[in-house]
Amino acid sequence: MTVIRYPTALPPGPVLGAAPGVTECAEAYRAAGGYAATTAPDELLHHLAASGLRGRGGAGFPVAVKLRSVRELGERGGPGGRGRPAGGPVVVANGEEGEPGSVKDRWLLRARPHLVLDGLARAAAVTGAVRGYVYLSDPVAGARIRRALAEHEPGLPVEVVETPRTYVAGEETAAVRRIDGGPALPTAKPPRPYERGVGGAPTLVSNVETLARVALTAARPDLADRIARTTLVTLSGGAAAPVLTEVPYGVPLRTLAAAHGTPDAAGALMGGLFGGLVGAGDLGLPLDPDALAAAGTALGCGAVRFLAADACPVTAAAEAVDHLAAESARQCGVCVSGTAAVRDAVRALAAGTAGPGTAGNLERWSLALPGRGACGLLDAAAGIAGSLLRAFPGAVRGHLDAPCPACSATAAGHRLTVPVPPVADAPTTKPAGPRDSSAARADRIAPPKGTKP
Repeated sequence: MTVIRYPTALPPGPVLGAAPGVTECAEAYRAAGGYAATTAPDELLHHLAASGLRGRGGAGFPVAVKLRSVRELGERGGPGGRGRPAGGPVVVANGEEGEPGSVKDRWLLRARPHLVLDGLARAAAVTGAVRGYVYLSDPVAGARIRRALAEHEPGLPVEVVETPRTYVAGEETAAVRRIDGGPALPTAKPPRPYERGVGGAPTLVSNVETLARVALTAARPDLADRIARTTLVTLSGGAAAPVLTEVPYGVPLRTLAAAHGTPDAAGALMGGLFGGLVGAGDLGLPLDPDALAAAGTALGCGAVRFLAADACPVTAAAEAVDHLAAESARQCGVCVSGTAAVRDAVRALAAGTAGPGTAGNLERWSLALPGRGACGLLDAAAGIAGSLLRAFPGAVRGHLDAPCPACSATAAGHRLTVPVPPVADAPTTKPAGPRDSSAARADRIAPPKGTKP
């Protein structure tokens, strides 16, 4: 079971809230300051820009820039100024969590649906949108959102759109395509949704955690910087139970490994599957988008799978690329052939049957494949291949010389998948304390040095 842990330097939340094991009802959310009309749209946009809030869906794009772009295109009628689309801009809360190692978005929709809807309404006010969608693949989350909409109308029509869960279904153009009645598959870009999205209108597609932080910023603009620089992370791997927690940027990966229960981690698989592998020497890196990108990895969706001391990184890479190859949308020939080639090569390494040219092929593919598909799946597969060669060159050489006992002893399975923390479907009129929740635990994660509580 995935457990929830609170960070040392922060009060309960802000996104985790006071009772993460119980669905927050409208009355409790309003009692905590939610839905209050305290910050005007232009003022909110200013605070979001000043704080530098980034999207939490994976790409980390500045939120204020996306909001402003949708608003401006909506005002002038799209990229060519050919007239305002009927109904104006659209806002989409994207809760389709395709990364197998991430649970934050599904937990958030189940536990704090009003926080997401409040953020969606705030984004609509900033962009001038007159309709919204909550896009998800989790039926439990869908039921909680629908009940929340019945409890409190967010100020604009909102429709819940469900889709089968796949790795690519959460990509923004796939979300638009599904909402428009098609399959949840990515489309070629440009145009991007902010230019031409749902029904042809300028569309904001924003991750649900991002929208939650928009709502929190609107309620407490004085805390905008702290809201922007904390993030939900899903920690898994080894023999310890998975953990969902919220931490400030700057916490070393090694601190998170210890808090998760993998203090002697040999490395990690970063950003879900998008950040690739890092070795033990990189666990001193801070959890910070810029620092991780500079080191050749990524925060992505905030999912980190730690490798136990006795784990083989080749096995971890094989599991990751196998998942990606199976999840290919099969629309782009280069993705189908590229992910299959990377999968087969890493599988051969794990099985001890790789030829002398395998490492060279992986290096070549890691450089040649990124950017050639309609979405980031192919990039993720290529990134895992390249990161395996960079972070664990000795392990790769060893697998070329002889079969690996650790790989051969590893049973096949779906160990990348992390279960969502339990959230009771019970309305409450008063938020319970964190220790009152069966899903919450009192464990604390230390902040980086110099972080203020």
